[in-house]
Amino acid sequence: VQLQASGGGLVQPGGSLILSCLASGRDFSSYAMGWFRQAPGKEREFVAAISWSGETIYYADSVKGRFTIYRDNAKNTAYLQLNSLKAEDTAVYSCAAHQWVTAQAMSIINPDYWGQGTQVTVSS
Repeated sequence: VQLQASGGGLVQPGGSLILSCLASGRDFSSYAMGWFRQAPGKEREFVAAISWSGETIYYADSVKGRFTIYRDNAKNTAYLQLNSLKAEDTAVYSCAAHQWVTAQAMSIINPDYWGQGTQVTVSS
């Protein structure tokens, strides 16, 4: 499966963005989808994941209550809605996919498939 992330940009603190991850290939509905981010000078960190069915979702504590992950299997797309953005959310956000794992598992494995990153910058 190939992944293409989009939707990043420059936003003021407190603002919102929606990131999209379009998947090409077969059997999108069998893949758990996740979002990760990497800030300058820092290691990549897990942000959020959603199971193949959409029934289970898992968030990093740092984004819980502010970010929402969801998916539309009919459109082969996963989304990450970012609300109440803070300067520390500034990073390159990448989507990833792994077949037949739980949302929580996505937070500890190295997913098989990765999309290119999209830059999110939170600044006034």
